[in-house]
Order: sequence, then C-alpha cells, then structure tokens
Amino acid sequence: MSTQQRSKIRVKSSWHSGNRKKTPQEIAGAFAFIIWRISDNTLKNVRRADFDIEIGPQYFSFLREFLVFLVMVSDRIVYEKLNEQDRMDFTGALANRVAEHMAENQGEWLGGSLREYKDSFIDFLNQRAGEYADYHYNGKDNSFSFLLYLGQCMKEVVDEKDKTWVVDQMIAIEAPEAIGMVEKAMVGLFDNMASSADAQHPPADIETPPAEQ
Repeated sequence: MSTQQRSKIRVKSSWHSGNRKKTPQEIAGAFAFIIWRISDNTLKNVRRADFDIEIGPQYFSFLREFLVFLVMVSDRIVYEKLNEQDRMDFTGALANRVAEHMAENQGEWLGGSLREYKDSFIDFLNQRAGEYADYHYNGKDNSFSFLLYLGQCMKEVVDEKDKTWVVDQMIAIEAPEAIGMVEKAMVGLFDNMASSADAQHPPADIETPPAEQ
C-alpha cells in the first residue's frame, strides 16, 4: 500500500447553469466526465504505487471496475436527493455517458467496435449493480463492506504479485479519495434541476438497483 508521488486533480464544487434548469440527463452527461477523470487519475496513482497494470486490456479492466464503482456510489448519493424517477433518469444517463467515454477510449487504443464496447460495459455494470446492492453504503467512512467488495473485484484485475495489496490500497486510499471528490462535485449539482416529470425522455439502458433503506 502506497501514497507516494500521487497525482491530484481538481473537480468542480459549484455549478452555474444560468436561468434554464437542467434535466437529470443533462446533469448526468456533465458529471460522467468528472467520473471518468477521477477514475483515470486513480489508475495513474495505482500505477505510481508500483502496481503493474499494463496498457491494453488490463488497463481498461481496471478503469471499467472503478468506473462502475463510482457510478454505484453516485447512485447511492442521489438516492437521498432525488425522487425515484429523477434518480433512475440520472443514473441511467450517467451510466450510458460513462460507457461512451469508455468505448471511445477503448476504440482509440485497442480498435474494434465502439457499440460492442459500450454494450459490454453496460452489461457488466448491470451485473455489478446487482452485486453491490448486497452491500451497505453510507459515505466513505462508513461503508467498509462496499469498499471491500471493490477491492475483491480488483483482485481479478491485477497481477498475482499485487493481489495481496490491492484490497488495502482500494479501501484505505483510492476509494475514499475518489468518493470525496464525487461528493465535492455533487455540491449544488441539483439546485437548479428540472424534474424528469416536466419532460419526456427515452428510457435508459441501465437497471438502477434499489438503494438500502
């Protein structure tokens, strides 16, 4: 477990949308880029901590796992802020835009079909959503089982020599830092939101999991 030479990024902590209210889908589209930046920065820091994650399929496997984790975190946070329909619209749009970011980068580095990459990401996210639904989330300091599951998933990504350390790295350093940035970015995010009830939108691909009561 290491914190040496860590890369830092700044995330938006205030949102200015002018006079027009934003829909949950529009907000999610902007927030997806923040999720992408946080995950990419996490990967850089893990590699700087001497975890061997090679450019190629392993690199994108790590990104996929961490992106899904942050989508799940975001969904749990908005559960307390939005009504059921707005939450489903936000999380669905967030997942789809994150999937597009992922597919675009995979296509650039690995070649292949962007549509297949996106569909694969959504399928994987829906699988993980059902699994994360079994774990309690209550912020970065009170969600040990939620963070532990991320660590266990990351053991499937890293090389054999790193499996012993990656769980602690996720629980103690990477996940809390990333959640802190997500929480900061969500400050004021929905203050000027137009509810989905005011407009018709196409259904999202993601199956939004039930949050714990």
